[in-house]
Amino acid sequence: MMQSMKYWLSEHPSIVNFRWSQSFGSTWPFLFSSIAIYVVAAITLHCLLSLVLPKRRRVPHGPILAIHSLCVSLVSTIIFVGMLLSAAADIRDTRWLWHRTKTISTPFQWFLCFPLGTRPSGRVFFWSYVFYLSRFLHLFRTFFTILHRRKLTFFHLFNQSILLCMSFLWLEFSQSFQVLAILLATLLYSVVYGYRFWTAIGLRSACFPFEVNCQMMLLGCNLVCHFGVLFLHFLKGGCNGMGAWGFNSVLNGVILWFFVSRHLRKRNVDDISGHGGSSFARSRGSSAPEIKSE
Repeated sequence: MMQSMKYWLSEHPSIVNFRWSQSFGSTWPFLFSSIAIYVVAAITLHCLLSLVLPKRRRVPHGPILAIHSLCVSLVSTIIFVGMLLSAAADIRDTRWLWHRTKTISTPFQWFLCFPLGTRPSGRVFFWSYVFYLSRFLHLFRTFFTILHRRKLTFFHLFNQSILLCMSFLWLEFSQSFQVLAILLATLLYSVVYGYRFWTAIGLRSACFPFEVNCQMMLLGCNLVCHFGVLFLHFLKGGCNGMGAWGFNSVLNGVILWFFVSRHLRKRNVDDISGHGGSSFARSRGSSAPEIKSE
């Protein structure tokens, strides 16, 4: 069983021989057109519903949210296991080359920092590509939110578009830290969307803001790892794809600023209105902002 899993998730020829440049969706026009279509479609749907239906009337969605959450959780679990097995295989096959670089001497350093000259091919980049494609599955939740909650915010569109863009940059520039970032993100996606499926089918929810706590855990882990990347880059001889890493870090900072400002503004409104417990209650009943992957 384990050997079969290893073969299909890390040793299959299509995985070992993967090349980003030869893959569907690997061009800049595809990325920009996808984001443009997504934004225009979301705004159009929101405007049409505002014209046709009363403002507070929700569109029934049936079990589609539960099915979507289950699909995202299963896909994220597969990506996590595949990336973990592929990373172990790549470490096994390339470890003998590490003595030629000043940057890498341990597997953990490899997770944080790719050697200079790394190309987007092979096992881990195959699963990075699958993660990139899975971001399109996440986009559907925007339309479910519009139908069910009759709500569309700039932050939601910006957040989803940036996450798609960042996963593209990981592949395009063979960015360091992406293996660990994908492992952390898919682990939390599998848990959080599994929890969303659990509550969507009517089972009991957690007695604390589960999704927000998971998001803060991911942000904290990513922040610590960013310092490790900087240390290896400046003191150990350089990491690959640091230009894209810097750009992604700026985008992550913008998303974090949006998230924190919205959260603080929401809490202040609750405190002023004298319903301090309502924020906690809503955090259980509504979806948290999309979890950031890096």
